[in-house]
Amino acid sequence: MPKQVVFNDIGGAEVLKIEDQPVIEPGDGEVRIKVAAIGLNRAEVMFRMGHYLEQPQLPSRLGYEASGVVDALGPGVEGLNVGDRVSTIPAFSMSQYGVYGESAIVPAHAVAAYPANLSPAEGTSIWMQYMTAYGAIVEYGKLKEGDTVLITAASSSVGLASIQIVKAANAMAIATTRGTGKKQALLDAGADHVIVTDEEDLPERVMEITDGRGANIVFDPVAGPMLNALAQATASGGTIFVYGALSTDPTPYPLMAALSKGLSIRGYTLFEVTSKPERMQRAKTFVYDGLAAGDLTPVVARTFGLDDIVEAHRYMESNQQIGKIVVLT
Repeated sequence: MPKQVVFNDIGGAEVLKIEDQPVIEPGDGEVRIKVAAIGLNRAEVMFRMGHYLEQPQLPSRLGYEASGVVDALGPGVEGLNVGDRVSTIPAFSMSQYGVYGESAIVPAHAVAAYPANLSPAEGTSIWMQYMTAYGAIVEYGKLKEGDTVLITAASSSVGLASIQIVKAANAMAIATTRGTGKKQALLDAGADHVIVTDEEDLPERVMEITDGRGANIVFDPVAGPMLNALAQATASGGTIFVYGALSTDPTPYPLMAALSKGLSIRGYTLFEVTSKPERMQRAKTFVYDGLAAGDLTPVVARTFGLDDIVEAHRYMESNQQIGKIVVLT
């Protein structure tokens, strides 16, 4: 019987358990994947803690991203075959599906081939990060050459994906990190400038870098009190996309900056893209094209074995990683 990761209680990483469970047949419109690698995301940490957009129905599985080989098709599935090498797109509810384990069932529309030159670890590291960044920065933000994009928590997989997307468009990427430890790595990853927020004044540095104009687009998963500083660093008519809530503090609305600059401050999630077939197709094309051109290159920070899933989640919560954390089955 395949090993599956489940949890029976809300809480820390220690609630994750590995169980042997029977093989399940896919239902209508579903496929089953023999999993080779799993990509970890902050959303899954928040989900098991009960802090996510949806609440787990206990006992619960979890996980959005896996790569592997299709080993069964449900009724009505077209365009996929047993033996196809695929990875999953986060286009489903974790309260219904979860890919942490040696076998995963997901909706067929949430499965796509990944380039043959990528390893399973790299293949499981593309959709969440690149589609998340694409949706805000390109689809809605209308990134163009010469724009300035301010990317917070930039050492995450989505942060690194954002840097790559911005640089491919010949725009300026300003990355932020709290301490100096990741500064050089972010510069090496392509950031034009890195602001160490524990040591530097964020709005002041952005204005210095941009000759007083500010950032056209801000891409932020943190929220909390820093939103005030981000608003001060944004250009007139600019947009702040808030796509997460890593801060545990309340998020004040920067009213005066928003009024004086005509700012757009909006919540954003990947599901705005993956819930609409035409948007998801544009995103898939963008990612495939970027990978083929070499503009997009997934960065794997560290790999773990499935039996070490608790340690892998604790490592994610430690904020040490630069890039994607992957669990190999």
